[in-house]
Amino acid sequence: MRVILAEDSTLLREGLVRLLLEEGHEVPAAVSDGQALVAAVDEHRPDIVVADVRMPPTHTDEGLRAALEIRRRWPEIKVLVLSQYVEKRYATELMSSDVDGVGYLLKDRVGQVGDFLDALERVGAGGAAFDPEVVRQLLARTTQVDPLARLTAREREVLERMAQGLTNASIAQELHVSQSAVEKHVNSLFDKLNLSHTSGYSRRVLAVLHFLES
Repeated sequence: MRVILAEDSTLLREGLVRLLLEEGHEVPAAVSDGQALVAAVDEHRPDIVVADVRMPPTHTDEGLRAALEIRRRWPEIKVLVLSQYVEKRYATELMSSDVDGVGYLLKDRVGQVGDFLDALERVGAGGAAFDPEVVRQLLARTTQVDPLARLTAREREVLERMAQGLTNASIAQELHVSQSAVEKHVNSLFDKLNLSHTSGYSRRVLAVLHFLES
């Protein structure tokens, strides 16, 4: 894939460039602020953007605002956002739109090279990749909200993994159950959440996250 990086830490930025090149990806630009990111995307039109949330000059939400602008102007370009902490407002804003080709990853996960590359490939292929810790905190915020409280413990486990962007087969492998059992839990929890059935794991993530914000 053609990947543009936006990260103000020179060490991390150069490390990611080297990693991506070693994995056979092309990196037409690697920048350090949101304005430069948008300009680089306009010039190179990459397949995917990997962007830090906090970048110069204010180190607040420049990267996120740039990512959202890119999604508005070039919806075909995939976006994987990196954040040092679980910043719920940022996660919610990014996740509140169509999450096909969108990811939100904690920077700690970047140190786990396999997890980072898996998320990159998933988002690049048009799927979704949301950090498990982000999903857990969003779920924890809604534990008192019906009908989420109606879910069984196993359905909550399935829901958490759905929100991470996992397929039924991957959920079955993680929970050590059959895929048909996962499908039954998925159907049950969608019924309890009053969500329409959709195809494709990224659309399921969208439905789950819309529910979490309701």
